[in-house]
Amino acid sequence: MRKLFLLTVALTGGFFMANAQQTAKHEDTEFYEPVPPVVTPGKTNSEPPSDAIILFNGNNLNQWVTTDDNSKPAQWTVSGDYFTVKKGTGNIETKRKFKNYQLHMEWRIPANITGEGQARGNSGLFLASTGKGDSGYELQILDNYNNKTYVNGQAGSIYKQFIPLVNANKKPGEWQSYDVIWQEPTFNSDGTVNTPATVTVLFNGVLVQNHVTLKGETLYVGQPKYKAYSGGAPIKLQAHGDKSEPDSFRNIWIRDL
Repeated sequence: MRKLFLLTVALTGGFFMANAQQTAKHEDTEFYEPVPPVVTPGKTNSEPPSDAIILFNGNNLNQWVTTDDNSKPAQWTVSGDYFTVKKGTGNIETKRKFKNYQLHMEWRIPANITGEGQARGNSGLFLASTGKGDSGYELQILDNYNNKTYVNGQAGSIYKQFIPLVNANKKPGEWQSYDVIWQEPTFNSDGTVNTPATVTVLFNGVLVQNHVTLKGETLYVGQPKYKAYSGGAPIKLQAHGDKSEPDSFRNIWIRDL
């Protein structure tokens, strides 16, 4: 009897499923609103799309200020279509604050770079700058084409947190690129973390960070931890201060998400 009952249930269920498929229409799963806005892509993957905010246009640093004194314009040196760290002037950051975004940036280690380990073209892209100095969330910039260091401190790493999936470095003197998808952290009213930050990074077109969940802000000493902020944050570039020749940057644009 039980077998007969189960067979009857199966046949009945199959009948209703088949009937539902026969009465369904292809229009049931087709949507026409909301219509996505039109964005014209750049001619190459590195060129900004039509809705991008240009953070460096090849002419000036009007979109940037000095990190430790936001009343002072960025002092780094503009030359041709790129700009270069000017030693002794400190970090720079964007005038504008950003929440969630897509960012493209190109950077170059000098061809005549000297030093080794962390003292070889060291800089950093801070995905959200939360204060003076080196506070925030850092994506490392360094020459690791043929330069050994701790792996969570090499180029493409989320500094002191996440090792890059691969080493995609080009030789010093060649332009390299970062493409970043950043989701900022959110915080509860008492300052505790509501949702942690996440980031995806392509290094020279190669995936090196795959939607990783950050443990907190970057710390040189100690474990990373979150510090509450709201309303977005600037994007910062680091003047590391080591003795090696300074790095250069160009073609920086961002899209709000």
